Amino acid sequence: MDPEFQKAIQRNPHLGEYVKRFMQKTGADEPTFMVSLSKDIDKENVNIILPVGDPVFIHLYGNPEIGEIKYYGIEPELNNTERKKYDAVLAIILERSSREPVPGSEAELKDLITKLFNEAIDIGSGGNVEDDKSKFNFLQKLMPVQKKVPMTQGEYNKILYHLERDIIGSGPIEPIIRDPYLEDIHSIGVDNIFIVHKIFDMVKTDLTFGDEQGLDNWLRSMSERIGRPVSDARPIADGALPDGSRINIIYSLDVSKRGSSFTMRKFSEVPVSITQLIGWGALSAEMAAYMWMCLENGMSIFFSGETASGKTTMLNACLAFVNPKAKVFSAEDTAEVQPPQPVWQQLITREEGPIDSRVDTFALLKAALRSRPNYIIVGEIRGAEGNVAFQGMQTGHPVLATFHASAVSKMIQRLTADPINVPVTFIDNLNIAMILSAVYRKGKFLRRALAIEEIEGYYEEIGGVATRAVFQWEPDTDRHKFRGLNNSYILEDKIATKLGYEDKRLIYQDLFLRAKILEEMKSRGIEDYYDVLEIIVNFYKHGVDGLPFSI
Repeated sequence: MDPEFQKAIQRNPHLGEYVKRFMQKTGADEPTFMVSLSKDIDKENVNIILPVGDPVFIHLYGNPEIGEIKYYGIEPELNNTERKKYDAVLAIILERSSREPVPGSEAELKDLITKLFNEAIDIGSGGNVEDDKSKFNFLQKLMPVQKKVPMTQGEYNKILYHLERDIIGSGPIEPIIRDPYLEDIHSIGVDNIFIVHKIFDMVKTDLTFGDEQGLDNWLRSMSERIGRPVSDARPIADGALPDGSRINIIYSLDVSKRGSSFTMRKFSEVPVSITQLIGWGALSAEMAAYMWMCLENGMSIFFSGETASGKTTMLNACLAFVNPKAKVFSAEDTAEVQPPQPVWQQLITREEGPIDSRVDTFALLKAALRSRPNYIIVGEIRGAEGNVAFQGMQTGHPVLATFHASAVSKMIQRLTADPINVPVTFIDNLNIAMILSAVYRKGKFLRRALAIEEIEGYYEEIGGVATRAVFQWEPDTDRHKFRGLNNSYILEDKIATKLGYEDKRLIYQDLFLRAKILEEMKSRGIEDYYDVLEIIVNFYKHGVDGLPFSI
């Protein structure tokens, strides 16, 4: 057995018990202990234990006979007696917490739970009571006089974990929340909890909320954390959890016939870097260099695509290209964009409360325009705020936004129709659209930038808006073709003119230089977002002399 696996089992006896039961039940080999996963892992034969922070582990298991990857969460389980002790301790903690100062942070809350827990228990005496029935009768008498709950060291560790999991953490879905390869969670009813995994795509988990009451209690707790409590009267809520993860809740069987449901998009504290996206094939180095040139020179760009196409991920990665001295304003319903610029004003809508006190994206954008920002970022354009965004572009404020449309033609149709109503003659205030999609290729789901299209403007003679595809994804080869070489309207007629180039074609040398920088970072394994950002910022300041390598 791997030495690290042995150490993990020594620290977490429940892991050893799980592995023993699994091998006896399936006849399978001992799982491989891996602290990280690779995208080129063998997805046909998988038997891996992944640590995600003691005492929690993930077990991924699958082979051609099973036909699909199975996903198991491994955490300490409470037996009937331990569950009764948990309930008794929780009641004491909740009663005594009302006399304590309100914690100012999650760390303070965790310290308070540990303090009240230690005050409520008598460690070392739990093993003296052998009969479960006598334990139950004893615990029934605890609450009226608030005696201390007896427990062993093993019970102490398990019960404290469950208290922190349920009060501070994510309850029954804590194992998957800790999984660093998690993208989304989709749950319908009590037992149907699926995840979108960065390596194994859509996988069903073995996690459960127990019963309808357990699911309802969890959904109410989560909705209160985002400040938008759900009920039968208000069954739908959408917002951001304290860690930044986005959750959408549909509560009540009247609305969701297969059971209350939720979708959660995991928040990543460190954004995906542009070199990671290049390495994954989402875009080419030339495409990224093109975006670098455009963002460096104040172009307005929409990141457009269908749901889960990677729009926000791409937007965040490209924000590293914006001048580090730029003044950035963002306006969103749910906090998702993460500009690295120091001067960043983050504006969030307020949908609750009296009508007069509510603030929508439309109002936030109007406020942002008065502040003379260098860039305005709109989390997602859906309605009248789109009109304000185009007014901002007209007055010289570059705008970045995500948008739901699978092609430039459909994007323009939506922009010019209700409820956005941008006049078609104003469309050329938007310079560029990057079209993204989740594609299914050779049995794999991939996220790809399908195209980058430049918007020239409205021409009466053609009866519409002229666009120019400068990059196009070729599905047969899974490569991106630079169709705009020596034929880019934005690079030649906008950026080269702005920079004063006598020979506009020289602008392509600037693009290829940046592409070389990005390729060099990728080849050297420089993928951390902030490492990539540092190199880009130094290039802004010192040119090629500021690079940590030669080009």
